[in-house]
Amino acid sequence: MKYIIWILFIASLGSILSGYFFDLEYSQKLIGFGVAGLFLLVFPLFSYYRWKGKDVKDYMLTKENLDKMREFNDSKD
Repeated sequence: MKYIIWILFIASLGSILSGYFFDLEYSQKLIGFGVAGLFLLVFPLFSYYRWKGKDVKDYMLTKENLDKMREFNDSKD
């Protein structure tokens, strides 16, 4: 999965840069496909790859988590 994300990132970045630097009749389309590839393929795949196997409740500000943070801060003092 990591290598697929890298390949798609490099392909999208290459498409954006080639559309920007080369004066072609379809350079705006290259830039558009590169940006669309980043936001529709690379970022969601990267987010899924990084969040796989993690519990979302650990990162939410619930009453229990706020109490844990307060206890931790009080124990440091």
